[in-house]
Amino acid sequence: MRRALLAAMALVGATTAAKASDVRVLTDVHAPILSRHPGLVPGTTSPRTSRAIYVRNGGSRTKSGTTELGAGGASPPATGTVFLRAQEPSTANAGARDPRPLPPQEHVAAAAPVARTSLGSVRGTSAGGHLVFRGLPYAAPPLAPRRFAPPAPPARWPGVRDAAATAPACTQQDYGWNRADHLHQSEDCLTLDVGTEALTGRRPVLVWIHGGANYAGSPGDMAESPIVARGIVMVGVRYRLGALGFLHHRSAGGGNLATQDQIAALRWVRENIARFGGDPDRVTIAGESAGAQDVGLLVAAPAARGLFRRAIMESGTPGFGLPWRSREEALRLGDQVDDALGARGDAAAMRSVAAWPLLVAGETTHDQSLTDDSYRWLRTTVDGTVFPEAPDRLLAAAPGVDVLIGTNRIELDLPGGHTRRDAFVALSYPGREAEARRFYRLDQPEPRAGATDRDGTRDQRIATDATFRCPAQRFAATMARRGGKVWRYLFDGSATGAPTRHALEIPFIYADQPLGALRLIDYWANFVKTGDPNGAGLSVWPAADAAQTYLALDAAGARVAVPPVEDVCRWGDSL
Repeated sequence: MRRALLAAMALVGATTAAKASDVRVLTDVHAPILSRHPGLVPGTTSPRTSRAIYVRNGGSRTKSGTTELGAGGASPPATGTVFLRAQEPSTANAGARDPRPLPPQEHVAAAAPVARTSLGSVRGTSAGGHLVFRGLPYAAPPLAPRRFAPPAPPARWPGVRDAAATAPACTQQDYGWNRADHLHQSEDCLTLDVGTEALTGRRPVLVWIHGGANYAGSPGDMAESPIVARGIVMVGVRYRLGALGFLHHRSAGGGNLATQDQIAALRWVRENIARFGGDPDRVTIAGESAGAQDVGLLVAAPAARGLFRRAIMESGTPGFGLPWRSREEALRLGDQVDDALGARGDAAAMRSVAAWPLLVAGETTHDQSLTDDSYRWLRTTVDGTVFPEAPDRLLAAAPGVDVLIGTNRIELDLPGGHTRRDAFVALSYPGREAEARRFYRLDQPEPRAGATDRDGTRDQRIATDATFRCPAQRFAATMARRGGKVWRYLFDGSATGAPTRHALEIPFIYADQPLGALRLIDYWANFVKTGDPNGAGLSVWPAADAAQTYLALDAAGARVAVPPVEDVCRWGDSL
């Protein structure tokens, strides 16, 4: 382990010069590692912003042509990363905000807006008809000695703070898909962005928690999403990632710090969003993949109650179908990191080591309960503090909230790859492995799946069911039992018409890219405003019921459907 860490440390400063395809992201995705650089596939132009929308259809590919999750412990590739605007950052300034002037329709000649927060005044920008404020601190910098400590209140500042430039992403390694964030990062990153139509009024608020497997990512340009023009205040949150956000160490501390960061951000929203034209009593939290997991965990966390009213969860749940991790198991992962760094249990050493080797050490850890260690920070730890009980127990007793939740028809491949399939099925259906094997006909020859097969390979169906679809179905049922209204969807679309994959729904929602004749942004905006996605001119979306009714969304339109009677989901109970 020590040798692997030293080899990784030797890569410091060897970052490859950014390419033209390295652009600033609107949002990020579940999978943390991309082994090669895909190109950008042009999408449509947003009628709301006149901006080109791009989708990165990248990642390593299987023989069937679908995106593959890394096998043998390798981390999976990124898919469906969305961009509002292409950039060509220089080597020295890659990842920073593009200094070139925007097209005339995107640049509004107006005085820079100034808002007054509880900590001091901030000066933002006006772009595309939106007022945007970037890098607003919601917590003190988590630097030594505050590394591995819960978020603390930030200090006040005199005068007017500049909030025009892109704020650094939280510290993360370079996985290719996140290069712009990697090149513009800092441990001093507990900030958020706000996009609003005006500083007056009381609009509903949407708080976006980005994905990236809890390893990487940032909110990118989400504050400039066209959904702001629907009368919604958009907030994008940065939170600690990797070992900095999820490590438990016996002497240095740590824990579920990322969740605590997100709760601190929601408290900032509660106290300040009215000064940006938002209504603190109408807050919806939303996320995709790891971000959706974080949303589900916030619904469960006692400390987050009362800070939001609704939740949107795209391709993610509190546990991704994995078993909960005990605090002792988490501390043993911390022991592995301590050993790799040679800290010998010294809290001061853990807090003073450079962030890069700390993150690398975190990725050398092995969780014996997983078939793929790249999921290490997606396995939720029951720490006794943020989560005093397992999240499923907390949710079973929590007040129900209105939820819009769904998955994509194909998400990702098997964690650990094809050779780990038997172990994954056993992990996903404890005590019912034999029934699951019969359901998928695993004793029969592998069926052929072409590149255009919308159901994907058998391995992809197994992974999509166990990691995404079944946990989402169970979460929806839990919220309905607690009195919340639930709206379920199944997304099947892509910019090219090819089979969908993980995260490809994002541009069709937040960048207002049409899916055939559908504008999914309208369903989402209606839900944020009223708790019901239905509205004039839209196909009816019925609330989920005992039959788990959902809305199927594809290029042909929207249609009501229910899961099959013979559904593998009945043999599991994990969230």
